[in-house]
Amino acid sequence: MNITILGGGGFLGRKIAERLAASGKLGDHAVSSLILFDLAAPAPLDAGFQVTCLGGDVADLPAAAIPDGTDVIFHLAAVVSAAAEADYDLGRRVNLRGTDALVDACRRLSRPPRVVFTSSVASFAGGQDANLPDDARQMPGNSYGAQKAAAELVLSDASRRGFIDVVNIRLPTICIRPGAPNKAASSFVSAIVREPLLGLETTLPVPEDFAVWIASPAFATEWLLHAATLDTALLGTDRGINPPGISARVGDMLDAMERARPGTRGLVRAEPDSTVAAIVGTWPASFTATRSPGLGFVRHGNLDALIAEFLAHDLEPTRRMRGM
Repeated sequence: MNITILGGGGFLGRKIAERLAASGKLGDHAVSSLILFDLAAPAPLDAGFQVTCLGGDVADLPAAAIPDGTDVIFHLAAVVSAAAEADYDLGRRVNLRGTDALVDACRRLSRPPRVVFTSSVASFAGGQDANLPDDARQMPGNSYGAQKAAAELVLSDASRRGFIDVVNIRLPTICIRPGAPNKAASSFVSAIVREPLLGLETTLPVPEDFAVWIASPAFATEWLLHAATLDTALLGTDRGINPPGISARVGDMLDAMERARPGTRGLVRAEPDSTVAAIVGTWPASFTATRSPGLGFVRHGNLDALIAEFLAHDLEPTRRMRGM
């Protein structure tokens, strides 16, 4: 099986690549080759198969990124929420034209590949009172969400036409992201736990009773890998999947962190940020996600398990990454 990861230098792209390298398989299929593509060429990866690392503009994809014979493409490349809101042209270029470039590349292939696209909870609105069903209408409240929803439509239409075979995964906010804070409006969701666990102070831009729809990196990785081998005949024309994440209040997240590492809660300081609140405040706090478990997507664990996962797998790599 020949695989390409667009956005292969990001943390989720890297986790998928490492899983593939460790097992040598995607589902029941042996991996023959892996291409990691990002704005800057991703770091090399040791694996029992060929790994090629390429850098470039996703809106102007080189043919080498998606060569003929590609079986699976993970489309993770994106400009994140606050950055897409601040720079409209950049968001459109990467999130929309990058998706168009992917479709054009796939149209040149001799057979349609499976495409797993990371859409987002931000493609919906509804706010704190929402608990959206699987057939809820996508009505995003910001440019990033609008670009993700539009990309879903483009990819679903390309799938209908037989150019690709797509599964659109509407990922919850990922928590706890390894590494450092980024330009996503939701960056604080990880920072309020990650930074104190690193012994650092951080700020909370929303009230403690603010609820978020979240998933850990491990569950997100598992869902994306499952989507790559899912029998899409089960989906019919609806290629959008709301995976079974968890809804959690920020205060409950801080309590779970304090249970794991006493004294960390005091490192979080309330500092309201109206810009961040205006973006994340439109996102739904919860989804029913009744369809995805029946399609084989594993239900998420609780907050204590989420924090234990970070401590076991991502805390020390994050320290090294940040030179701590």
